[in-house]
Amino acid sequence: MKLNLLSCDMKPWIFKALLALAILSGCTSSQKKNEIAKTSGNPIFEGWYADPEGIVFDDEYWIYPTYSNAYEKQVFFDAFSSKDLISWEKHSNILDTSKVKWARQAMWAPAAIEKDNKFYFFFSANDVQRPERSSWDPDNDINHFGGIGVAVSDNPGGPFEDYLGKPLISDFYHDAQPIDQFVFKDTDGTYYFFYGGWKHCNLGILNEDFTGFIPWENDALFKEITPEGYVEGPFMFLRKGKYYLMWSEGGWTNDTYKVAYAMANKATGPYQKIGTILELDKNVATGAGHNSVINVPGTDNWLMVYHRRPIPNEGRDHRVTCLDKLEFNDNGTIKDVVMTFEGVPEMKTSK
Repeated sequence: MKLNLLSCDMKPWIFKALLALAILSGCTSSQKKNEIAKTSGNPIFEGWYADPEGIVFDDEYWIYPTYSNAYEKQVFFDAFSSKDLISWEKHSNILDTSKVKWARQAMWAPAAIEKDNKFYFFFSANDVQRPERSSWDPDNDINHFGGIGVAVSDNPGGPFEDYLGKPLISDFYHDAQPIDQFVFKDTDGTYYFFYGGWKHCNLGILNEDFTGFIPWENDALFKEITPEGYVEGPFMFLRKGKYYLMWSEGGWTNDTYKVAYAMANKATGPYQKIGTILELDKNVATGAGHNSVINVPGTDNWLMVYHRRPIPNEGRDHRVTCLDKLEFNDNGTIKDVVMTFEGVPEMKTSK
């Protein structure tokens, strides 16, 4: 028998009970939808942004990405902050080429760290080349000089000012292009500096005021630590006494881009490659890479911050910044990262 809520024969108490049940069911359904919807979503903010560096400053999540565009238009940085991973505030133009006189184009791959109440912002600029490579153009001097620079500010949202008036690194050591830097503070207070493109990864130790590097035992400024398969984009984090070195493989302009990692017992290695943990998913996106990692303070929750190419992809620079869970096996190795459209749930940096 089909029940008609509008039937005149229905007893009043039955009608009221069914009506209350319908309202409660609707409220529960709406509540569940809201709970499901309360995630970061991917991409986490609008616009073409790549190479995201994620870090926590002053109980806030910060992401410093590359503004992904043609090199001649890629001349500034924006930053994004959040207290819960859901709502992101844009901090526009925290640094641009008007503040960095030696940088003329292609500012990208930022990395930030706090020291002595100052915020240091490292970046690559000009896509510096060498005469020995096929990419060298003798008639285009815009990329004959450049490398890795550093800027400084009293606030994580800038504005930042050029710190040295010149690149921190402009020369080629061990044939590594001076790009894609990351600064890692070890438990003993040492600031390790990982960097390198063109399939070479170098490691240095920053001096006290971040104006240069402390030589290794053999007086060399940098030692090469290139793991198997490395192309660019190094990143390091420490979890439960293990050091994880991550990097990107493949080509950044296409679908072969992906993230691999190695593990070691100390920051200086040696590093043994474990495998690939993030790559294309034709049902979600392609070209996933150049990542960083955020640890939610006071927890063992970890997040993969990375860029990827939406499907369909309509241009070399159409890359977006995303967040997904980074999870571990019982032996400390990393599970494959599952790319999603939902992103990650709300996680505040403090209670």
